[in-house]
Amino acid sequence: MKTIVVTGGTSGIGLAGALELARGGARIVLVARDPDRAEAALRQLRRANPGADHALHLADLSRLSEMKRVGAAIAAAEPRIDVLVNNAGALFDRRDEVEGGFEKTFALDHLSYFVITDALLPSLKAAAPSRVVSTSSEGHRFATLDFDDLQARGGYKGWVAYCRAKLCNVLFTRELARRLAGTGVTATCFHPGFVASRFGDETGGPLRPVFGLAKSLFAVTPEKGAETLVHLATSPEVEGRSGGYYSKRKPARTSRAGQDDAAARRLWEMSSEMTGVGG
Repeated sequence: MKTIVVTGGTSGIGLAGALELARGGARIVLVARDPDRAEAALRQLRRANPGADHALHLADLSRLSEMKRVGAAIAAAEPRIDVLVNNAGALFDRRDEVEGGFEKTFALDHLSYFVITDALLPSLKAAAPSRVVSTSSEGHRFATLDFDDLQARGGYKGWVAYCRAKLCNVLFTRELARRLAGTGVTATCFHPGFVASRFGDETGGPLRPVFGLAKSLFAVTPEKGAETLVHLATSPEVEGRSGGYYSKRKPARTSRAGQDDAAARRLWEMSSEMTGVGG
């Protein structure tokens, strides 16, 4: 039975993907912030696969200390991990500085991927061939990185910060794949589509009704959005393939900024300096 760790798995594509993976026979280790939603998700997982000893860890993944704490706890409890799904994330209308002086979108949507992956690499290597799957977005195409101001101190717009974080996910995947070459652990990322989920619900100001209207008119279901997540986590078609970006279960080209190896290395090095891991 495969053990699959899923962050951000209490709603949207995270929950839909976790349930589908459980139905396929996997044991899910869930990382969640809200206790009530977490317990509800755990009950659904137990119904989806009653024979698996699914596990739950609570953590606020916008806080560096919590990223490190929960990463260490999972690593201690799970000596072998077959798949890590980095999916926690949100868009915030206002700039919020969290623990360590990090801008919240950058911390939750990028640094949590970086720190959790680093903590779980020994368990992933022990289970190789294994996989790291990270949720990105087509929003990355609208972004470039200002390495002199990754925390958006020079001006903040929620959508811009989100798109930059999604570009970070692409570059993180690219550099992670390079560093893991030959280990049997692969790294991929994907665009789930515009999904009718809780995405945007924590956004205040004028963006919130815009997201609500767009979701009612254009969004796909969480189950549809999770198809590429499940594909990258389980399909033999992607066995051994690393560094790629996927959409609708197919390889896709990233933006030019998403193909910049020097930027990927620089982002890794700066993320390592900020967090004290991944060196």
